[in-house]
Amino acid sequence: MNKLNPLHIGALLIVLLIFSFFKLDEAKKQLHSVQTAYKESEHLALELSALKDTYGDKKRIQNALKKILRLRSLQAANVEATWKKKSVIITAKSLDLKALNTLMGKILNGNFNIVKLKIKKIDDLKAGVEMEIQW
Repeated sequence: MNKLNPLHIGALLIVLLIFSFFKLDEAKKQLHSVQTAYKESEHLALELSALKDTYGDKKRIQNALKKILRLRSLQAANVEATWKKKSVIITAKSLDLKALNTLMGKILNGNFNIVKLKIKKIDDLKAGVEMEIQW
């Protein structure tokens, strides 16, 4: 009665082998999902890094805005800029269409983080503008 039956040992080994295959398959699926999540995170990190390079350079943004505001057509239109620590507020009470087109063309074609933009029509040839740009 003390002897082990070799068929029992063989059956136990087969059950352990089947159990190992199921655990291995589950581990492979888990590894695949982790790899997919890692690739998505890496892609997101690269995108965020590129956005930070584009929108996060405070000096470059400030210099570009100062250059835009020094344009002759905008100086004649009394465009005012209020500089704050993390943003600039650009306002103009009455801006003719040519100056408005120049301002909006330069701002929208640049890499600026526009937080607020209000354009109010005064009459057919003039409009008021208020915008806030952050860095």
